[in-house]
Amino acid sequence: MAEIITMPRLSDTMTEGVVATWLKKVGDKVEEGDILAEIETDKATMEFESFHAGTLLHIGIQEGESAPVDSLLAIIGKEGEDISGLLNGGSAPAAPAAEEKKEEAAPKAEEKKAPATELPKDVKVVTMPRLSDTMTEGTVATWLKKVGDKVEEGDILAEIETDKATMEFESFNEGTLLYVGIQEGQSAPVDSVLAIIGPAGTDVSGIADNFQAGGAIEAKEEEKPAESNAETAEAPKAEAAVVTNDGGRIFASPLARKIAEEKGINLGQVKGTGENGRIVKKDVENFTSAAAQAAPATQAAVAQAPVAPVAKPFVPAGEVSREEVKNNQMRKTIARRLAESKFTAPEYSLTVELDMDNAIASRALINAVPDTKVSFNDMVIKASAMALRKHPQVNTQWKDDVTVYNKHISIGVAVAVEDGLVVPVLPFTDLMSLSQIGGNVKDLAGKARNKKLTPAEMDGSTFTVSNLGMFGIQEFTSIINQPNSAILSVGAIVQKPVVKDGQIVVGNTMTVTLTCDHRTIDGATGAQFLQTLKQYIENPVTMLA
Repeated sequence: MAEIITMPRLSDTMTEGVVATWLKKVGDKVEEGDILAEIETDKATMEFESFHAGTLLHIGIQEGESAPVDSLLAIIGKEGEDISGLLNGGSAPAAPAAEEKKEEAAPKAEEKKAPATELPKDVKVVTMPRLSDTMTEGTVATWLKKVGDKVEEGDILAEIETDKATMEFESFNEGTLLYVGIQEGQSAPVDSVLAIIGPAGTDVSGIADNFQAGGAIEAKEEEKPAESNAETAEAPKAEAAVVTNDGGRIFASPLARKIAEEKGINLGQVKGTGENGRIVKKDVENFTSAAAQAAPATQAAVAQAPVAPVAKPFVPAGEVSREEVKNNQMRKTIARRLAESKFTAPEYSLTVELDMDNAIASRALINAVPDTKVSFNDMVIKASAMALRKHPQVNTQWKDDVTVYNKHISIGVAVAVEDGLVVPVLPFTDLMSLSQIGGNVKDLAGKARNKKLTPAEMDGSTFTVSNLGMFGIQEFTSIINQPNSAILSVGAIVQKPVVKDGQIVVGNTMTVTLTCDHRTIDGATGAQFLQTLKQYIENPVTMLA
């Protein structure tokens, strides 16, 4: 059955998009994951991939044309399939009997949905936004507003964890926050009811119930006690704070309270690091009680005490313990993409050892210039960009029917963050100087660790560099960051005996490993790339020419 593809919402503020380029034409075969088109949003031009396989039967928006989100972009189905019904605004062709049943059922469906079409005046339903091009569901990391709070246009409502980063989600409406549909720590699909905003005192229970009946969010029966209206009215207060014995109020997120309850932690002893001292998830997870801190000393005292001889062998009285931690969106995406890369790309690796003596001396001279700071990793990135220019086969992308040669060079730099790994991108890396590369890498790495990277800053790499040298790792092999054809793994600089001019001397060496997709890069090509890279790094002056 044919599938309708609509104009996607590729940013949180996008209301319409422009088709910059179609990469498929009517009649072309389309595989799941193929790039259909490049869509220009209000923030960037992004690749839009297909989630369906088949033949491209219809293009609804031509290159250069703009259209609102959810407009008909394309239709994909079986070759020769009749799509006239879809083009006329109907559904896919069906058997007459099925059509009759649909017609009979239509009035009932309309009757059921009638209340939802009549929103009270100035009431707005806010749904889970799609904040990245690959996002299918999101997790509410933190609510910055609570039910009853005033909301101005532009206020940050919540922090949403996507498959790539945690991003602030701002309100496009003003009013009072009347309803919260997804609690902190909970996940929901894109377009689920996130919140309802409107005039204070507006009854929105019918609106929320309707969306729940539609399956967009889970029904929250526990949040609607039947005993009395008074209990329901007190619910927001219970969500907002914990009241201590002395009458004080401790503000903590619902997820933090849940974890504290499970672990038996007294929130009165936990210091909050959130807004206005609010206790969040990480505060509870990182909390160590005074009793736990004193435990080692107690154990040491017990160990020093005299022990009476026993007649039977000592059996440790340990306890089997384990904990299940829910995988966040970033972890899920890393697992999915790396598995796809590992099990689809026939990869191989090449390793070479570099003489770093000249690089060390050159870096010292460069950094002696005021306001200049260049790392060895910056030098590797610059050398990689220049080597890619000489070996364009390494700067490619495999597709079943074609090999894409990227004429531009944009290097992704792997950055370790608390929840996993992200790869911010340096656009047009070969056009940057060493100091420009150093400044941009520092800026992007800081954003990555603070979870402030935008999807546009992680999109469009043609090659990747991963460096674990700062952790003392001398040699390792990375998994290719698809759709790139290669990734360079950089180890630590080590001192060791080397042979120079027939003499054994102390030298500084660094090992790098190039992992390649054999579908696009043959072994000889990968080896030639490494030879060029070696020449640049061992003679840094050539990179300044």
